[in-house]
Amino acid sequence: QLQASGGGEVQAGGSLRLSCAASGLTFSRYAVAWFRQAEGKERGFVARFSWSGTYYTGSVKGRFTISRDNAKNTVYLQMNSLKPEDTAVYYCAADTRNYEVVSGRAEYWGQGTLVTVSS
Repeated sequence: QLQASGGGEVQAGGSLRLSCAASGLTFSRYAVAWFRQAEGKERGFVARFSWSGTYYTGSVKGRFTISRDNAKNTVYLQMNSLKPEDTAVYYCAADTRNYEVVSGRAEYWGQGTLVTVSS
């Protein structure tokens, strides 16, 4: 029910915009987050959009922006000034329970989209 897209390969300093489209869900009623998992590492939180605001992990603050278009039932992750260490598979996640999203136990997950940043 979540479809992530927009990944690809980009050089360091470049930009990408990821999209997470929902079907069967009304995104405006959900807390939505982006997570990422680099090869050989655990999945980690990137950004979150909830009723209380937007939140980012420290390494992406000022470079990434999460936003949502309720009319399109889509959440975006605009990624600027990309670094090689941003290389990972990016997943979107959604749940009506904010805490479950925060803790990485959201009910709905997208399939992941690969972002590769070359130096």
